[in-house]
Amino acid sequence: MKYLIPFTLSFALTVIFTVLLISIGKKISWKKRKSRRHIHKKGVLRLGGISMTLSFIAAILLNKDLVLTPEIAGMMIGTATLMVAGLWDDIKEIFWKIQLFFQVVVAFFVFILGIRIYYITNPVSGGLVDLSMGIGVIFSVVLVIFWILLLINSINWLDGIDGLSGGVSLITCATIFFLSLKPEVYQPPVAILAAILTGVILGFLIFNFNPSKILAGTSGTMFLGFSLAVLAIIAGTKIATALLVMAIPIIDLVWVIGDRIKKGKSIFMPGRNHLHYKLMEMGWSQKRIAFSYWGVTLIISIIALNTRAIGKGITLAAAAIIMILVYFVINKRVSSRN
Repeated sequence: MKYLIPFTLSFALTVIFTVLLISIGKKISWKKRKSRRHIHKKGVLRLGGISMTLSFIAAILLNKDLVLTPEIAGMMIGTATLMVAGLWDDIKEIFWKIQLFFQVVVAFFVFILGIRIYYITNPVSGGLVDLSMGIGVIFSVVLVIFWILLLINSINWLDGIDGLSGGVSLITCATIFFLSLKPEVYQPPVAILAAILTGVILGFLIFNFNPSKILAGTSGTMFLGFSLAVLAIIAGTKIATALLVMAIPIIDLVWVIGDRIKKGKSIFMPGRNHLHYKLMEMGWSQKRIAFSYWGVTLIISIIALNTRAIGKGITLAAAAIIMILVYFVINKRVSSRN
């Protein structure tokens, strides 16, 4: 019940807030802002970040088993700040530098409040490298900012098809939940936070699956990426697990950036050279793409829950190689069609 109640509460709150938002959107005749990347039908509300953020914060404040530590407070303040910044972009598209500024500021802010990487596992020896003192602190703040930015933008770039970012985020969050309950880990506070976030994502996903009634928007994708990134750090630096489960969107982000650099284009300009758009060009439906992403992510999640650091590294490397091969094959097929 310690985990079921917060999950159910956050799920119910998200459903209620989302229904209210959809209703308000219909009354005000919401006009979708122009986008060079999204393919969703005209008039779909892209303010899902409001319902997710408010439900997440409310569920935390209403939970009696959670102590409001500086880290948790920082997580809530961070999500609220990014919601405001994201709403700005959802209503009227803003320059990428402004978005990046907010992301860096929030990442540095939560670092100050104690959301830090205190150690990393040495991939060679398997031992721990201390980042809590001296120059290690500088390395830690760089890692925290990089990690948070990586997940925020990976989720943001994944949000081009109904249910895609929500489904992958749901599986990632559920993985952290089950990991935090393993006997050798056992972190009840982390499990409660993960249960709350899982309920939020599921509550939103039922409205976001194809055909979507509401979109996450920039506010929603920044909420999802930031929350997962911070949760992985709070969970005792379970970054390796989150990195592995998020393999598809992260590898996709790296591939797209490399492709844009190769073509001399800005890496921040919206485009449709992501894997899910390539699959659509091949005739795949949005539902088929979403289920395929979810299925692969679920398989990787099961592997992540049953392997240690070295196993995770090998799996991630294998996933990267497979993804690269898939990209080459798909690009070749798409090019031959054109």
